[in-house]
Amino acid sequence: MELEEEMSASDVVLLMSSVPERIGDLVYGLDEPRLRYRHGPAFPTLGGLIGHLLDSGSKVDALLRHAHLDGVATADIRATIDPGHDDELQRPLQEALEDFARIRRRTVDLLHGWGKNEWDRNLRDPRAGDITLLEVCRMVARHEIAHIAQIRNLTVLLPEPQDLSPVPPPGQ
Repeated sequence: MELEEEMSASDVVLLMSSVPERIGDLVYGLDEPRLRYRHGPAFPTLGGLIGHLLDSGSKVDALLRHAHLDGVATADIRATIDPGHDDELQRPLQEALEDFARIRRRTVDLLHGWGKNEWDRNLRDPRAGDITLLEVCRMVARHEIAHIAQIRNLTVLLPEPQDLSPVPPPGQ
C-alpha cells in the first residue's frame, strides 16, 4: 500500500500498531555515542529523532484517548503530531521504547473498538478547521512512517564503532 493512497481505518490501526516494534528493530543494540552522532549540521541526531518520534507519538495517543473518552472537540492537531525536534532522548532508549509501546498498545486497543461514527467524528483545529479522527490518524501514520524511514537511513549511515584499546604487540 502506498501512503499516498486512501488508508482505511484498519490500515491506519495496523501501521500505528507497528511503529514501536519497527523503531525497536532499527535501533536495537545502538550505544549512546551512536545515538548522539550527528551526520552533519542540518541532520538531527538519531537519539533526537527517536526522542521526537516517541514524544509526538505519546502526545497523539493522549489526544486520541481524550477525544474519545473525554469528548475533547478542539485541538492543535499539527502541533500535537509534529511538536518540534528540539529534544534529545532524555532517558535510556530501551525504557523509552517500552513506555511508548505500552501507551501505543492501549491506544490501538481503543481504536480497534471504534465504529464508523467515531472514525467520522470531527476535531476542530484552530488552523485547519474540522478534521475527522480517521484523517488525524492518517496524518499520524504518514508522519510516523516518514520518521521510521529517516531512522533507517540514519542508522545505515552510522560510522562503524572504533576499538580504541591499545594494539597488542605482535606474537601475543
